[in-house]
This record gives sequence, C-alpha cells and structure tokens, in this order.
Amino acid sequence: MPSTSGTGTTPGKLPFVVWVLAAGTFLMGTTEFVIAGLLPELSTGLGVSTSQAGLLITAFAVGMIIGAPAMAMATLRLPRRQTLILALSVFSVGHVVAALSTSFTVVLAARIVTALATGAFWSVGFVVATNAAGPQRATRATGVMIGGLTLANVVGVPIGSFAGQFVGWRGPFWALAALSALAAVFIGRFIPTQEQHANVSLRAEFGALRQGRLWLALSAAMFIMGGVLATYSYVTPLLTDRAGIPAGAVPFVLIAFGVGALCGTTTGGRLGERRPMGTTITAATATALVLLLMIPLSANAVTATVLVFLMGLTGFAVNPVVTALAMRFAGEAPTLTSALTTSAFNMGVAGGSWIAGVALDSSLGLTGPPLVGTVIAVLTLLPLIALALHGTSGGSRIVAQHTAPAHALDDPAVRTPSPR
Repeated sequence: MPSTSGTGTTPGKLPFVVWVLAAGTFLMGTTEFVIAGLLPELSTGLGVSTSQAGLLITAFAVGMIIGAPAMAMATLRLPRRQTLILALSVFSVGHVVAALSTSFTVVLAARIVTALATGAFWSVGFVVATNAAGPQRATRATGVMIGGLTLANVVGVPIGSFAGQFVGWRGPFWALAALSALAAVFIGRFIPTQEQHANVSLRAEFGALRQGRLWLALSAAMFIMGGVLATYSYVTPLLTDRAGIPAGAVPFVLIAFGVGALCGTTTGGRLGERRPMGTTITAATATALVLLLMIPLSANAVTATVLVFLMGLTGFAVNPVVTALAMRFAGEAPTLTSALTTSAFNMGVAGGSWIAGVALDSSLGLTGPPLVGTVIAVLTLLPLIALALHGTSGGSRIVAQHTAPAHALDDPAVRTPSPR
C-alpha cells in the first residue's frame, strides 16, 4: 500500500485542493482575457472606439496590480477559506453590475472592483496550493494553478467570444457572475478551514522584499506577460483586418492560443523543476522571435494562426517557473510575495496593453501591438540572465514550511528546505 503524505495524497500526486483552486483561477482568467474576444461587441455596445474598449483590459490589470498586495495584507490574519469565498462573492457582484450597465465608465469601475477580488483570490490561492503540495511539488502546483488561467484561454475565452457574437457582450458577463457564485459555494465545501498561525507578521512579509533575486523574478514575470498581452489584447482586429480571417472563425484561433498556453504552462512547470533558468531563457527568447515574425507573417491566415499558437506556447512556459522562484525566494513570508507576483504579471498586462493601444492608433496600425510585444519580450532576458548569473539556490526556503496548516507541519516533506 503506498504511503500518503500529510496533504492526503500519494507521493508524486498533487492534492485535490490544488485542482479546486485551479477551477477558481479558470474563472478569473476568463474574465481577464475574454475582453480580447469581445472588443467589437463592447465597442459597439458601449459607443467607444476599439482602443478605448481595450482599456477594460488595462483597468482590470491595474486593479490587480493594486489589489493583490493590498488585499493580501488586509486579509493576512483571516482564515484563507473565508478570504477565497469573499473574493469570489465580490467577483460575482461586480459582473452583475457590469452586465446591467450601459455606461462605459461604470463597466470600467466594475472591472477594477472585480480585479481587486481576483487579486485577493490569486494571492491567497497560490499560498494554499503550494502549502498543500509541499516543497517538492510546489512548481507543479504552481503550474496547475496557472493552468487554470491558461485553460480559460482554451475554453472560457473562445466560448465567451462565440456567445458575444450571438447574444452580445453581456451574456458572458452574466455567465461569469453565476459561475463564480457557484464556485464560492464549491470552495466553501472543499477547501478545509485553515486558521492563520500566530507567527504571521507584516514585518516578516515586508522583510522578504529585501531579496534582490525576488525582484529579478518579479521583473521577468512582468516583462514576459507584457510582451504576450501587448499582442494578444488586440489580436482580434489583427486576425480579421490583416489576416483576413472571418469574425466567426476568430474564436477558433483563440482556442489555438489557449491550447498553446496550456501546453506551455505544463511543459514549463515540469522542465522548470530541473532547469529553471535554461527553461525560462529559452522560452523568453522564442517568445520574442515569434512576436517579431508576427509583424511580416500575420497577413496570411495560416501563418497568423500558427504564430498565435506559438505565442501562447512559448510565452506561458515562463510563468510557472518565475512564479515558483519568487515564492522560493520569499522564504518565511509567502503571502505578500504571492500577491506581488500577481501584481507583476498584471503590471505587464496593463503596460503592454496600454502601449499596444497607443501603437494601434499610430501610423504602425495593426502591426504596432506585435512590435511593442517584441520589444517587451526581449527585455525579459535582462532579469533572467542576471538571475542565472546570481543563482537560484541559496538560503531561502520554499514557501510551504511556516504557513502550512497544523496537520501538515508533521510531514517531513513540508519541513524540507529547498535545494542548496
């Protein structure tokens, strides 16, 4: 009979709680990226330009930048299950408000509110997942969590795009409101109650920020996501107006991106356990090359579709590795670092999508966003190379050890420090 760990799973397998949390990130990822597939409907329905409608992506990212660390600190001493349920409830209400409104300003504000809730969910959810998985499976658990995000691009975003074409942009918003309310009930049922330990401290959390390697990992997270989302945010007009793909076929190309992102996250999570720097530097280089090729080759429907797939594959291979590294460098203070990782990704989304929108309205036109994405993706190599020279091992421990639930503290795997 195989032995089980303190998390209730056989060695090598991830705890069920990780998969439950990944379902939550699926909904969060869908709402963040579905706007890219609904730009024409939002532009028409709210009476704004395409680039203005794209600000709904930027606004959500800005809300995540501010909300993730702020909400993580505000809920630091609350039971994590309570925080997750509250975040999903606010997320649901925000979508109801947006679906009922005819004002672009109100929808923009609702996006910011839902982003605050998303930041709280992700920052706490990543800590719960890595705690449950233990040090040896933390990178895989992170990959599964981000896999929920990337699965949103395979299923959630294309379905939202299809629905938007038939029932208008409000339909996907109503669906997200209902599903997130259901998810709150589901998480309340399956996430165990885990009270915070007395040694949780704001001083310890902020003390982790003195790690220089932490900021290198966060910078890489920001740049890689900024490069990919600068292009992806405006991929719909690129596909329809430049590649000549019919609007009805765009969701299938979005599925290709999602499949690529899912494969990239899975592959990056597995390869990154053994060769974190080799995996990230190779993937970031490939991402920059793919985005550069999109400028001359996106005029053809076939090559544009292939490049969109490769953009997801290469770009998302970096995410689980840099996230796991940041959590490792956090040592005994994972919550704020988890939130800052979320903020870093969304700072890339906000900056990349905003600059890409400016480029779209310039003389560069439809090739502006991929050009912006290429430059930002190249910048990813700077912190990655610096991190490779500095080294990823050292005195910090993987996050599971001091924030794990009481029953898991008896598991030797949880107490094991990261490789030196």
